[in-house]
Amino acid sequence: MDRGPPSLEPAAAAPGTSGRCVIAPVRAVLRLRRRVCVLRKRRLLQPGGGPDVGTGAPRPGCSSPAPRADTDQPQFFTFDGPAELSSRTPRKRRRRSRLVLYPETSRKFRPRVEHRSRAQRCLLLLVAIVGFQVLNAIENLDDNAQRYDLDGLEKTLQRSVFGQPAAVGRIVALMRDYLATHVHSRPLLLALHGPSGVGKSHVGRLLARHFRAVLEDGALVLQYHARHHCPEARAAQDCREELARRVADVVVRAEAEEKTPLLVLDDAELMPRPLLDELHGFLQPQRPHPFHSAIYVLLSGAGGSEVTRFVLQNASRALPLRPDGARSAQTQTHEDLRASLQALLSREHPLWQAAAVVPFLLLDKRDVVSCFRDEMAGEGFFPDQARAERLAAQLSFYQVAGREFAVTGCKQVVATVNLL
Repeated sequence: MDRGPPSLEPAAAAPGTSGRCVIAPVRAVLRLRRRVCVLRKRRLLQPGGGPDVGTGAPRPGCSSPAPRADTDQPQFFTFDGPAELSSRTPRKRRRRSRLVLYPETSRKFRPRVEHRSRAQRCLLLLVAIVGFQVLNAIENLDDNAQRYDLDGLEKTLQRSVFGQPAAVGRIVALMRDYLATHVHSRPLLLALHGPSGVGKSHVGRLLARHFRAVLEDGALVLQYHARHHCPEARAAQDCREELARRVADVVVRAEAEEKTPLLVLDDAELMPRPLLDELHGFLQPQRPHPFHSAIYVLLSGAGGSEVTRFVLQNASRALPLRPDGARSAQTQTHEDLRASLQALLSREHPLWQAAAVVPFLLLDKRDVVSCFRDEMAGEGFFPDQARAERLAAQLSFYQVAGREFAVTGCKQVVATVNLL
């Protein structure tokens, strides 16, 4: 529809359209009138508004404007009449509590404690000191163990001692645990037991040589042979006094140098009982502190028959360390043998109750052949395998469960090679 003003000039109407031309302008006039009335009402309702200038009454066709509302009433347009607006009461607005906002750049602090206890600071200082001491002790453990080069000792024993992998592993493990620190509550007593020729004296010589090298002082290693230092013709009391004096000199010197000495006592089965009593006294906690830090190694053939009987009865289980099944069987065999051997020796003297017993097993024929080849190479001969086997065949062997165990071990190897 056209919202513009209607044209006042009559237009020529087409036949049949005269009714439409008359109604359209009338409708436009009515719409304009309604619009003017609505605008006038809005203007009168606004503050300061009044009737049009020059006219005291509203134009015909428009309803009379509502009287002005009180100035306290809200002045906004609604579709309600003036009477309804005056009857409404204004609602009271709730006051919201303002939130306390901190500036972004400010720092928030917790309330200060009036009296802070000094015990908390002392506790923190104590924890720091203890932690530092623990770290220092751990470092000292590593340094003390490295001084004795136990890894080199283990390699030397594995290379030079044949047929005793379990005994070598136990000796090194016990020494590693003991030498981890310099301060001890009691000395370490190793008791190596087994029949003749299985390598006990050879291990004692290797240990003495290694400790002389790492301690850089031969006086801290004592090798005592009961057959030589205390023969049967000598009085046992004199032997006891001499042994006590020599051991005291070694441990006091080692304490001054902050080192752990080694004392190897061979042929312990030939020692008279007073000497065993004196050795047992060295292990007591009532002794002075220098006696607490020392390693005693007893080499004895006592219990050799027990070891031989046990190995021959369990020949099918006492296998070399090859497959995993044989490894577990041999471990169990060594534990059983160690327990029975310690119980047997403890009945002879209480010294062995405080000792770590290490049994040395019988050597089979393959180990004896290795002994021959090693001795031949040391004497300047070519270590021929066939020749070493022929020399080993001259020795006596126990034949049990398809295996051969040397009766005298490697005892006669040196004498046989010297005859070549």
